[in-house]
Amino acid sequence: MQDSTQADWQTIAGEFMQFSTALPDRVMQHLRILEGDYGGFPVDRYTHSLQTATRALRDGRDDEYVVCALLHDIGDTLGSFNHPDIAAAILKPFVSEANHWMVQHHGIFQGHYFFHHLGMDRDMREQFRGHPHFARTEEFCALYDNPAFDAKAETLPLSEFEPMLRRLMAQPVNTIYKPTQAAKETA
Repeated sequence: MQDSTQADWQTIAGEFMQFSTALPDRVMQHLRILEGDYGGFPVDRYTHSLQTATRALRDGRDDEYVVCALLHDIGDTLGSFNHPDIAAAILKPFVSEANHWMVQHHGIFQGHYFFHHLGMDRDMREQFRGHPHFARTEEFCALYDNPAFDAKAETLPLSEFEPMLRRLMAQPVNTIYKPTQAAKETA
């Protein structure tokens, strides 16, 4: 890299932009990996993800929130011990700080419903009480994540959420890979 030129990086950046347009396809492909993974639950993790997003959509949440609901557990297969961090990393370039925090911390907040069955502190989320996004994350788990394990609940297909996922991932807002104003002026 130290011997590269601006021309090299213009080529690389062009390839990157082309590659990045397929990000929604890769994300949906990875989400489908959750299909058939029940983990003891009445619905598989894919259905749980779709149900969570369906509930948020039906409740009138905006596209960004619905996509967060859709992808909140996408990290279950690769980050079995830290799945919220995986989902948060995928979403960070595209979402508000409030939605990012909600996804990143939903695992601890969801634990309120079951940690006590595992000998853990169900009130672990209380360490965040007073945080500006505490209520948002608590509500996300109560209204959307926690009840989305119902084999009889409405579950919209992924195609319903695909347009909003594509729109959201078309334009990153939080990334180091954006030129600074000074770089734009010298280009």
